[in-house]
Amino acid sequence: MSYQPAHPESIFTYGAPQLKFGHGAADEIGYDLSLTGARRVLVITDPGVAATGTPQRVAEQMARFGIEAVTYEGAHVEPTDESLRDAIDFARENGPWDGFVAVGGGTSIDTAKAVDLLTTNPGELMDYINVPVGAGRAPTHPLAPLVAVPTTTGTGSESTTICVLDVLELKVKTGISHSRLRPTLAVIDPAVTLTQPAGVTASSGMDILCHALESWTARPYTSYEHKKPEERVPYCGSNPISDMWSEKAMRLLAPTFRRAVRDGEDEEARGAMSLAATFAGMGFGNAGVHVPHANAYPIAGRVKDFRPADYPQEEAMVPHGMSVALTAPEAFRFTFEADPDRHVQAARMLEPDCAMTDDPADLLPEVLTRLMRDIGIPNGIGAVGYDDGDVDDLVEGSLKQQRLLATAPREVGAEDLAGIFRRSMELW
Repeated sequence: MSYQPAHPESIFTYGAPQLKFGHGAADEIGYDLSLTGARRVLVITDPGVAATGTPQRVAEQMARFGIEAVTYEGAHVEPTDESLRDAIDFARENGPWDGFVAVGGGTSIDTAKAVDLLTTNPGELMDYINVPVGAGRAPTHPLAPLVAVPTTTGTGSESTTICVLDVLELKVKTGISHSRLRPTLAVIDPAVTLTQPAGVTASSGMDILCHALESWTARPYTSYEHKKPEERVPYCGSNPISDMWSEKAMRLLAPTFRRAVRDGEDEEARGAMSLAATFAGMGFGNAGVHVPHANAYPIAGRVKDFRPADYPQEEAMVPHGMSVALTAPEAFRFTFEADPDRHVQAARMLEPDCAMTDDPADLLPEVLTRLMRDIGIPNGIGAVGYDDGDVDDLVEGSLKQQRLLATAPREVGAEDLAGIFRRSMELW
């Protein structure tokens, strides 16, 4: 069913952080922060990234510019409400801060966004988490400058207005979304991604890919009812600018994704993946994502005993990019009828030589499953521990992500989601 607004939207919005890209860019952060007048900065990272020494090097070079840097290494891989509160408590107890620097993947960047929000604005975490899980309050005060330095190539969190977390008691993944959460400066230095292991490269790379694909196939901004100025949100639907970033991200991924997984020291591939992650973030951070991301939240949030290679083994997890990928082939089979040409174009951007399938709706799912097999993504949600008895709970979790489902190019209900989950138990 297509969207037929009575008064179609005629306006789209676009936002992005300042960007610094290239080998050695992370060595200039002290100078960049000095321009803001910062004198005391909190560097936020996780234990795995801290073990590489990168956050310490970033912190140490700030002293040359008269900036005191304190490092917090407690960010939790796949942030939870509990881990975010711990980081917020640390920042409140040891502040005040003139700015924040996140060094790491989405884990560190999203933790820094929450810390920045809750040290500059009143209230507690649940006040700002999206409805219906939280109260969905908007910040009333500006946030402090936030510099995001991604060491993984995937989340695009350095470009976006989103902070994603698991609410442990509810077993649901959700988020905080507001334009003020967008980092002030994104520092993309491919040199700091070289220590990213193959399993992390594969999972986070699928996050890049799904960001681009979901933004590219999102419902057009003109399919919404016309909004009042105060009603505008960062996710406004596909539009000419988001399309440009999403297309470029897919074209960068096509020749380099498999290479980056196979050889982590392939600097050309790492550079392309870093750029693709940021471009995809600039796309979906404005257009939005839809069904694969909505499904990813309960897949990750209700994890049983799956422990992926190259991630911390102390506890079960389905990494975010992996959880997004697992239903993506079937989700795009479902959305195909909304815009067949876009789905076919996407498949050919990702695999230029792919032969047309008997049913064009199969083309993009087949391109995706070939890639997933090649880079070691598990064969469907059954491979990470789910079975048919879990489908109702997974659907319930997806339906809580109405902010995302509203961006889908087709209206999607409980039965549609159940079918996508069941067909995603085994993909090949």
